[in-house]
Amino acid sequence: MDVDQDPATAQAAQRQVRVQLTSKQEDIALPENTGPILVPTGLRRYALSTLVNNLLQNDKPIPFEFLINGTFLRTSIDEYLTANGISSETTIEIEYVRALIPPLHIASFEHDDWVSSTDVLSATSVPASWASATVRPGQERILSGSYDGLLRVWNMSSQIVATSPSVTEGGHSASIKAAKFVSPNQIVSAGLDRTVRLWKYAEEEGGFSGTISPQLELYGHKSGINSLAVHAPSSRVLSGSSDNTVGFWSTKKNDAPAAPENLLPSAASRSSKKRKLNSAVSTPQRGPLSLMSGHTAPVSAAIFDAKDSTVGYSTSWDHSLRTWDLVTSALVDTRTLSHSLLSLEHLPEVHLLAAGTSARHITLIDPRTSATTLSAMTLRGHTNAVVSLARDPHSTYGLISGSHDGTCRIWDIRSTKTDKDGVVGESVYSISRKSLEEGGKSDSKRVGGEGVKVFSVCWDQTVGIVSGGEDKRIQVNRGEGVLSSAK
Repeated sequence: MDVDQDPATAQAAQRQVRVQLTSKQEDIALPENTGPILVPTGLRRYALSTLVNNLLQNDKPIPFEFLINGTFLRTSIDEYLTANGISSETTIEIEYVRALIPPLHIASFEHDDWVSSTDVLSATSVPASWASATVRPGQERILSGSYDGLLRVWNMSSQIVATSPSVTEGGHSASIKAAKFVSPNQIVSAGLDRTVRLWKYAEEEGGFSGTISPQLELYGHKSGINSLAVHAPSSRVLSGSSDNTVGFWSTKKNDAPAAPENLLPSAASRSSKKRKLNSAVSTPQRGPLSLMSGHTAPVSAAIFDAKDSTVGYSTSWDHSLRTWDLVTSALVDTRTLSHSLLSLEHLPEVHLLAAGTSARHITLIDPRTSATTLSAMTLRGHTNAVVSLARDPHSTYGLISGSHDGTCRIWDIRSTKTDKDGVVGESVYSISRKSLEEGGKSDSKRVGGEGVKVFSVCWDQTVGIVSGGEDKRIQVNRGEGVLSSAK
């Protein structure tokens, strides 16, 4: 025995344990008749990865991660057994999955002003319910909303295909805070002018130019709108506003009630606008299906339940997460946490809601009434407010966050540790703004995020990770290995 070797380590290396290696990914699964094998308990992730690659007889090694009882192995097998009080006589089932590849910077699109919102139109973003709608490879589009009050649709060559009209032509009169594709030919946006607006999107043959035309103006909020969520199959939209309410809207003119007269622009300004347009055509104006009250501070985010569009969730600066019955507009449940909540995403397969906070972390909450604890897990790593969240399209356990610290972080909720605060998750990767590197700015800028705050992030299976922020850039990152393994 090497005299320099720690005796405990040496003992662990000599001990052996039976492990059953399994994978849910068919293309990397071992043959079904592969039984348990005896391995030294001193093995860690790298040695296990080498072992699996040898068993699979891979010419080119694949980096693997390993899960025991739903949690990533971050120690030796021996340390795991000791920490969990498991006997080495037990057969341990270990699941292996492809390790996430660090997302590479693909492109940055330069903007005239801060980028507040991003969304993607691709073959993988189009719901199955749009049977007739197809987005061909190479025809993917990125939508951005900006503080300059304009929407822009971009192609993947960083060219602007279409820009929304200015205020004098029926566009937003203040900064846009949220924008989404409702379908390949319809866009919804909202912002500080208190309106939700529907737009018709059309491209000319060849796809090098297009138009964004006003279709419907929705009035109801009495203050700026911070977020939008779309449920395309039911033609419904949710909005979160600084007037402390959650708006529920229809994208169909005939379904929507009349707009509240007191919130419409004055008749004088409307006729003035018509004269400027030199046209009698004006955009139809409608009101909300309902405005849901209950929050006592600005609503930061409102989303649909990913599996039940009759249920909505909202977060607010009032520290609460609320559940709504969208059929009756009734408040169903309120969970009050200890910090302002700034963003929201649903991880339906694991029955959790992720809420980004002003306290720099993400709280995972089980919204079911049977849940016994308020917070199921806390994700720590950001150094400033977490203002945007999106699901990983490749995994039911994955999440990406955008923060005012100037980074986006990728999380896998199976990558956890337990400390005095309970279950804590750590990010798998951090994506910084490319503009920092190009500008030659020091790393100290990353802590506060000054000048590079991320305002929006979305994750599309085809296009990748799209984020926008204070650096007036849309940034596209893509994990090539992840995409090639996606089913």
